[in-house]
Amino acid sequence: MQVKTQTDELQNYLTDASNIKGGHAEKLFIPETAEELAAVLREANDEKTPVTISGARTGTVGGAIPFGGFLISLERLNKIKKINEENLFAVVGCGVLLTDLQKELGARNLFYPPDPTEWSCQIGGTVATNASGAKSFKYGATRAFVQRLEIVLTSGEFLDLKRGETFAENGFIELQTRAGKIIRAKIPTYFQPKTRKNASGYFTSANTDAIDLFVGSEGTLGAITEIQLKILPKPEGFLSGIVFFKGEKDLLCFVNEAKSLSFETRRNQIQNPKSKIQNQIDATLLEYFDSNSLDFIREKFPKTPENMAGAIFFEQETDAENEDGLFELWNALLEKYNTDLESSWFTTTENDLHKMLEFRHALPVSVNERIVRYKQRKIGTDMAVPDENFVSFLKYYKQKLDESALDYVIFGHIGDCHLHANILPKTEAEAAKAKRLYGHFVAQTVMLGGTISAEHGIGKLKKNYLHVMFGERFLNEMAELKRAFDPKGILGRGNIFEEKFLTN
Repeated sequence: MQVKTQTDELQNYLTDASNIKGGHAEKLFIPETAEELAAVLREANDEKTPVTISGARTGTVGGAIPFGGFLISLERLNKIKKINEENLFAVVGCGVLLTDLQKELGARNLFYPPDPTEWSCQIGGTVATNASGAKSFKYGATRAFVQRLEIVLTSGEFLDLKRGETFAENGFIELQTRAGKIIRAKIPTYFQPKTRKNASGYFTSANTDAIDLFVGSEGTLGAITEIQLKILPKPEGFLSGIVFFKGEKDLLCFVNEAKSLSFETRRNQIQNPKSKIQNQIDATLLEYFDSNSLDFIREKFPKTPENMAGAIFFEQETDAENEDGLFELWNALLEKYNTDLESSWFTTTENDLHKMLEFRHALPVSVNERIVRYKQRKIGTDMAVPDENFVSFLKYYKQKLDESALDYVIFGHIGDCHLHANILPKTEAEAAKAKRLYGHFVAQTVMLGGTISAEHGIGKLKKNYLHVMFGERFLNEMAELKRAFDPKGILGRGNIFEEKFLTN
């Protein structure tokens, strides 16, 4: 195990994609085994030293940035331990990079559906944040694919959790460590928002599966060291399109019908699991770009058509039997809602799909270049609302942003009613205005029954907004759950909770 204490040795570990400044730590530990990690946690617990767990540091909310204490990087726990092609699961160390796992699976004609934009993330980090992405519209977030976890608690004891084995009863859950110690934890009583994506606080349900307490817990309950994931056969083919609309009403109606048809197809598949359903629309992803986004993308893709209200990037998996029929179905749907088909792009080949993904990724690149030019930081939302409130929420977004006269783009996972509004202030005064506007968006999201963080988590940046979403009572219930697994409150200090909730 490496132990580093020199400032220059720690420097690269003190920032993440949030760009929060001021990170510092007494020591950096890089364990090579779960047992070495357990020894560090045991020492820290005995001394009441705060511990921050660090993955690939791709998070956007500051969860991996330490402010004192020990910093533990899990980069060396990076072995792909098993890929079972018959029973379709993979066992990996928490430090395995998503890109490495996908390459290994792809070579075997398999794939792992959770699809965060940043493939340089570590699998452990995706579990800790319940990461999701574009393909979550069909497949759901990381939680749906986690079958087993090995976890090290701050006491140095191990938990081995397997999905479907241990559930909450009468508001409590009891877990037994590998050494035989019983931990009894009270399950928070709040309800999850009625959104398909949510990364705001601990997961709960009437009969919570123990494994789900740790998925999305942001490194505050225990350190995840080994993970068993469900994997799937790679689809035979796909149909992808980036389609442009001159009218926003047509765009939203197209999305609404594509979603409804996709949900109907999935219901039919559940009701008739043995039948092979052909020629029915079932989108893998539905991604949105507003008109401002298209203006930004045009800087990298000059052929992007002008004077469009917005665009949708869609994809559906296909096979040799249904490819032609599905193309006809999508084409009919696009014509129904007056898509500008002459300007739109379609593909069924990997090479052209990569070009479409480059189109999608050109937006954040252009946005980041613009904000650097302004010498400011972008203000980005990560909110989602229930289906029935989405259109009014998007209207609210645009109305408030247009009134503000701030530069902005709105894009993202429209299939899950989860869009990112990136506000790009040019001056300190505009930055202050953008932050106030963000607060209005939080309040509106909560009023509409949504979540203030759909995929990026809470970390250190959004604690106050989590307070708005849940209130004092439920934050105290979350803190009580944390204390059951981390009685001294050393793990992930500053993430999710304000300090006062852990010192009661």
